[in-house]
Amino acid sequence: MKILGVSGSLRKHSYNTGLLKNGADLLEQPASLVIYDLADIPFYNEDLDTAIKPGPVQAWLTAVAAADALLFATPEYNHSVPAVLKNAIDWASRPAFKSVLANKPAGILSSSTSLVGGARAQQHLKDVLGSTLTPVFPAPDYLLPLSQDSFTSDGKLINATAVRRLIRYLNDFVAWASNID
Repeated sequence: MKILGVSGSLRKHSYNTGLLKNGADLLEQPASLVIYDLADIPFYNEDLDTAIKPGPVQAWLTAVAAADALLFATPEYNHSVPAVLKNAIDWASRPAFKSVLANKPAGILSSSTSLVGGARAQQHLKDVLGSTLTPVFPAPDYLLPLSQDSFTSDGKLINATAVRRLIRYLNDFVAWASNID
């Protein structure tokens, strides 16, 4: 199974990107996870949404189409998802009902320096993905609060409980996504 990891953070030392990187290392074979960088995708503009799309948009759509599943890692900005993530989803959600997101299994992770751990952003992301016909893994949310205490300075997840929960989430996600038609 080819999983496309998508971080809603562009920050170099993002805890959410860190979750994806650690997840890629913890994922059991034959599943694999590749992280996609959203930095070059322009803001959605219907004038640009033509048969020939901007290069970064076409690359994004191709990557989503080629993946068997998506794994989003979203920080929480003002109780919601970051603009960069929502923008990428907006591009990928067209044409409605026939987009590369339709019926593509997705999971959601969140890491935050707050006690809430990104729960509100996850709920908003579930709502957005529901409107794109993207099935979301129906499992307890993977939230990592107080993430500044869970990673080393080079990005290694050292919180043993968080590692165990991430392994369990990934294994269960792969099993579930494998059964989505």
